[in-house]
Amino acid sequence: MITIIGAGLGGLTLARVLHVHGIAATVYEADASARARTQGGQLDIHEHNGQVALRDAGLFDEFRALIHAGAEATRVLAPDGTVLLDQPDDGTGHRPEVLRGDLRQLLLDALPAGTVRWGHKVTAVRPLGDGRHEVTFAGGATVTADLLVGADGAWSRVRPLVSAATPEYYGTSFIETYLYDVDRRHPATAAAVGAGGMAAPVPGKGIQAHREAGAVLHTYVALTRPLDWFTDITTERVAAEFTGWAPELTALITGGETAPVVRALHTLPIGHCWPRVPGVTLLGDAAHLSPPNGEGANLAMLDGAELGRALAAHPGDVEAALTAYEKELFVRSAEESAEAVRDFEVCFGAGTPASLLTLFSSATAADPGPRS
Repeated sequence: MITIIGAGLGGLTLARVLHVHGIAATVYEADASARARTQGGQLDIHEHNGQVALRDAGLFDEFRALIHAGAEATRVLAPDGTVLLDQPDDGTGHRPEVLRGDLRQLLLDALPAGTVRWGHKVTAVRPLGDGRHEVTFAGGATVTADLLVGADGAWSRVRPLVSAATPEYYGTSFIETYLYDVDRRHPATAAAVGAGGMAAPVPGKGIQAHREAGAVLHTYVALTRPLDWFTDITTERVAAEFTGWAPELTALITGGETAPVVRALHTLPIGHCWPRVPGVTLLGDAAHLSPPNGEGANLAMLDGAELGRALAAHPGDVEAALTAYEKELFVRSAEESAEAVRDFEVCFGAGTPASLLTLFSSATAADPGPRS
């Protein structure tokens, strides 16, 4: 029995690729249902990883139908609202945007009924020997896994089976807010953000927003502060950090129609890896949690597809499949984690926004499609 813990994009991609190859798996998810909570905002799905995974899953054409046209447009603004960069989406880009929830639902719909077992929160995992593991869920139910895959994110309950590493706070948190019906209710802010993504960074902080379907602006406010600074956070306290900024930008904070939600950024060490442990492996954030740079979901999906392909290529030899998968995973993860740290410094380090503008300029020179 292949047991996947976590019904995020990585775990579901693995289940789907296995299904394509005629291999059964069961996914256990703590959420009570697919609609139990929001799934976050838009993702740019990249040609070299996320799109590869969707092709492996046999879902590329269905994915294309979910794309938010025009959302690859990119803007960079100064705190006073001056436009420093304005790259329209001219249709030549290679990083189409889709809502995470829509992509997740696509994967769910492509799995046989009953593949995902909702309402199964893992409370304990223990080895039984010979590569088998017992998983215990809240309420006391258990399953025995011949192959156990931790696709359960930053705070993975499976990771301790292979690694003592734990996520550490990165020093920066994002505060998430939403504005609705923006073209009518917040026209100046809607115009400032534009048709796609907008970033207004200065060293140590910034305001980022993305236009989503239905006249929605989804905002992440970045602040480099100790974790306890965000205890009992309020809109007013966040807005005070941006005193003197253009009102069309601060409205993304003060006009928010949902309570601010703190997303503290944690990371695993660059180059995180583990010795081969029979019958268990990791993918996505459980394996390589890094600062956000637009690659996390893409890498989780690629991990899932790569693991699915490895298992299909080594029928009856799980250990050979896991060895081949992890060999590639560790190299890829180390490179991507190092790049994520560099990208985060570009966005919020001492040289921003000049460093961010240089990044966009170099990306445009190498690739005619705008980078999101």
